[in-house]
Amino acid sequence: MDIKPVFEKKAGQPIIIAGPCSAETEGQVLQTARELAAQGNIAAFRSGIWKPRTRPGSFEGVGTEGLAWLKRVKAETGLKVTTEVAKAAHVYDCLKAGIDVLWLGARTTVNPFSVQEVADALNGADVPVLIKNPINPDIGLWVGAIERIYKAGITQIGLIHRGFSYHGETIYRNVPRWQLAIEMKRRFPDIQILVDNSHICGRRDLLADVAQEGMDLNFDGIMTEVHPRPDEAWSDAAQQITPATFKSLVDNLKVRQSTSENPVFIGQLTELRRQISEIDDELVGMIGRRMRLAEQIGEYKKDNNIAILQPDRWQHLIDEFTQKGSVQGLSEQFMQSFLRAIHQESIDHQEAVMNSKVV
Repeated sequence: MDIKPVFEKKAGQPIIIAGPCSAETEGQVLQTARELAAQGNIAAFRSGIWKPRTRPGSFEGVGTEGLAWLKRVKAETGLKVTTEVAKAAHVYDCLKAGIDVLWLGARTTVNPFSVQEVADALNGADVPVLIKNPINPDIGLWVGAIERIYKAGITQIGLIHRGFSYHGETIYRNVPRWQLAIEMKRRFPDIQILVDNSHICGRRDLLADVAQEGMDLNFDGIMTEVHPRPDEAWSDAAQQITPATFKSLVDNLKVRQSTSENPVFIGQLTELRRQISEIDDELVGMIGRRMRLAEQIGEYKKDNNIAILQPDRWQHLIDEFTQKGSVQGLSEQFMQSFLRAIHQESIDHQEAVMNSKVV
């Protein structure tokens, strides 16, 4: 794929997209846009016109009326404007209104039928498209959305990492699962990826930290929801901030370099990576030996007609593993994820032993 950038990126500066979650009134949209434009670093002004909500009865957007407000933003401030599209009619209305950039939301990306409908409507158009990750952590759906939009003739494509749904206790609205976005960067090294810190956090107090983490991981910029009166917002009030607060957030962002030509840095990094590689080799060898032991256990269980899964033993492992990891400064989440992966591999090996046929 010959994917081209959606935005011009200046050295040392992140790509900044900002604006309210929803276009509520013309006055609210224009006030936000004017205050953001005065900051001088906004790549595009965002605002939702159609809002797919989880439950009926919530504010679902003003609809096509809001496109005229975005056109006025563009005319008065010179900012590019972007909004979400979820079906063909949205695309046609946006193209007619001259919207500069379109984006696919998480609820659209998760549905190939919806993505294809949007792609068909885009066929022959010349407009950049940003694609949010699907709600669930499925790389295939994210990649598939890129492929469908690209096949429609759109070459300016970018990604928005907005986190993933998670059932359980977490400080985030949508857990980041940074490794999935990192994997997309590996597969598509030329594609621009922005961090939607608003939807990852779901709360104001975490926005700056998540935005900085995106910069630390060498993502290209941020997409943040900004509202002149956040507490009065008609949707997602808890995660929106004022233009002044947003300016402070951006001013305090530290943009990291991709690399360095400093020979001392390169030498030190090379040596540390060599040591890590040695440890990785040891880890792989130890895990391999662990699986051999698991296979022996599978043989004993098979001979004695014992079930593979032993819940008491599994709970003991979780508790013990988590405690040992804490001593080493390793998070509970990491230790449990790591143990689950090892445990599943052990089960697979025992399963193969238990069901093998003697020839």
